Amino acid sequence: YVTKITVMQRSRGETSFPVLLSSKMNTVFAFFPSRLLDEASPSSTSSYEMVDEESVPDPYKDVQPHWFFCCRADDSTSWLPFSREDSDKLENTYTTGNQDEEVVIAVDGERYDVHVKERKRYAVYWEQAPTEVRRCTWFYKGDKDTRFMPYPEDFSKMLEDAFKEAVTSDQWKKKIDFPTGETVIIHNPKLIMQYQPIGLQDDWISSPSEQTRPRTVKRGVDSIPIDIPDGEPDKVDHLVFMVHGIGPACDLRFRSIIQCVNDFRSASLSLLASHYKRAQQDGLVGRVEFLPVNWHSALHGDATGVDEDIQRITLPSISRLRHFTNDTLLDLFFYNSPTYCQTIVDTVASEINRLYALFKQRHPDFNRAVSLVGHSLGQYCANRELNKDCTLEITDNLLFTDLKDLGIPLGPRKKILNYIKRRWLPEVRSYSTINKPIFLTKSSFSQVSIDYPQLAFQPQAFFAFGSPIGMFLTVRGLKRIDPNYTFPTCKSFYNIYHPYDPVAYRIEPMIVSEVDLEPMLIPHHKGRKRMHLELKDSLTRMSMDLKNNVLGSLRTAWQSFARMPVAALPSVEEGETSADANPQEAQGVCVEAESSMNAEQTENSEIKMGMLNGGRRIDYVLQEKPIESFNEYLFAIQSHLCYWESEDTALLLLKEIYDKLGVAFEQPQQ
Repeated sequence: YVTKITVMQRSRGETSFPVLLSSKMNTVFAFFPSRLLDEASPSSTSSYEMVDEESVPDPYKDVQPHWFFCCRADDSTSWLPFSREDSDKLENTYTTGNQDEEVVIAVDGERYDVHVKERKRYAVYWEQAPTEVRRCTWFYKGDKDTRFMPYPEDFSKMLEDAFKEAVTSDQWKKKIDFPTGETVIIHNPKLIMQYQPIGLQDDWISSPSEQTRPRTVKRGVDSIPIDIPDGEPDKVDHLVFMVHGIGPACDLRFRSIIQCVNDFRSASLSLLASHYKRAQQDGLVGRVEFLPVNWHSALHGDATGVDEDIQRITLPSISRLRHFTNDTLLDLFFYNSPTYCQTIVDTVASEINRLYALFKQRHPDFNRAVSLVGHSLGQYCANRELNKDCTLEITDNLLFTDLKDLGIPLGPRKKILNYIKRRWLPEVRSYSTINKPIFLTKSSFSQVSIDYPQLAFQPQAFFAFGSPIGMFLTVRGLKRIDPNYTFPTCKSFYNIYHPYDPVAYRIEPMIVSEVDLEPMLIPHHKGRKRMHLELKDSLTRMSMDLKNNVLGSLRTAWQSFARMPVAALPSVEEGETSADANPQEAQGVCVEAESSMNAEQTENSEIKMGMLNGGRRIDYVLQEKPIESFNEYLFAIQSHLCYWESEDTALLLLKEIYDKLGVAFEQPQQ
């Protein structure tokens, strides 16, 4: 409604100021002489004013800035906000420091550094192109945009100056033309629109309704719908290095190991907030830091030149499939190659040591434990590092080939091989105090030796995601793992897999081969089984109970039929006695079946799993989703890549880590 009108003056000499009060509109109408208005404004005309007491504009307040960083992926650009703690640190540095000097601020758990003057964000632990950083105050959103985007800082400053002028002068519908051609109209504090330059529109568009729709403009981050992440705790309770598998992509969206580990870290932070809420409030829990270990770029980079050599012999047909094969599947052959296997092992060990040294440099007070996570082939690479102090590389095919070249017949070749295994294998395993492992070198039967670098720490636990290590050990002739065997530098080992993962294999049957033992079912992070698994278990129990009841009834009927003549009718006492006895027999059958099941579970719990995981269970299986249970073949590949986004997997890691720290786990209320 109108807050100011101009009307005709009644008489020039009127001195009284009539006032009308409208009870419906709560508005005061005051008639002021024109000479008083002329004193207040030299350019004012002879008029009366209508003053609205409710429309007094709010005083101007400075906008609260928030810092954003740019994220580019797949030809798309998005701006993500820093946490409030990081944004406040950047803003304090910007306002209090000298803007001519470069200041570096650590953000995102000290995994990135922001150069405030340069407005760039640099990664600390991995190679990544620097991203742009903005101090944002004004935002816009078009019809096709999914979120608000921040304006550049100079454009936002011009908008803020115009908005300040409109508020202080109380003059709205202000039109602002920018040198780039954009036009912004400030209708009121809540309605601000931006119109695209006319030159960017098509020439045949004539009417205003056919022009490009305007953008919605908002002032301040509090006026836009956006989720600002919570800041990460400064205290690091545990450090985990995550080694990827074959290929540069780690999931079906072809994301890198860096992006997948970022998602895994975010899931762990949310689980800590929900499942360790009380411990966080008491200051007992900080956070777990996850850092990616990338070895694929070192193998396929310019240092080895293997990509160029492979490209020369690659056929030109089905180029996309061949490129995928060269970039992904060939990593398996590279690992079995004597030349490139050494490159992979050196890269994994040196990268882990580099990341650990850099982490200690940025966190000098860190004195907690460190763990390793390996996915697929990355698990096998890390496993070789942990097992290097007692590794004996013996390949039967190479030994047989060398002995055959010497002209030795098949029978003596087998005897020589068995003699070597009996005589040398215990001798090599007895070397437990040396740092460098012993191998069969080329001078002895031409076995290629791999020099395993030493890690700068001893891991507390080793978590395998979708591990093929059971298959690798089996095809190399190892049928059974000694129950007393442990990693020389790691005391805990967990084999985590999805039930439909085509690459994963079990470990426990190689330790306890005489018992068919089911793997440990990983609980759902919400504290229950998935609905379809609960229904499946309920139906199984119902069928077992029904089967036991039917068998019990048939057994009772047959015993009654065998005891009495066919033509004889039982007396009332006998009928009552038999009727009382039959339920007891049927109940006895059920109790017997239930006791057998309990005895079996007790027996399974008492089975010793060896010392590979300190006597505890080793194989842990995830619960498949309901949609995955319809067709296990359709979700096979996805099952091998699901661990990075699995909250159940992240919660299992957190439980094992904080159990060793003595922090209690609490299930949130649903």
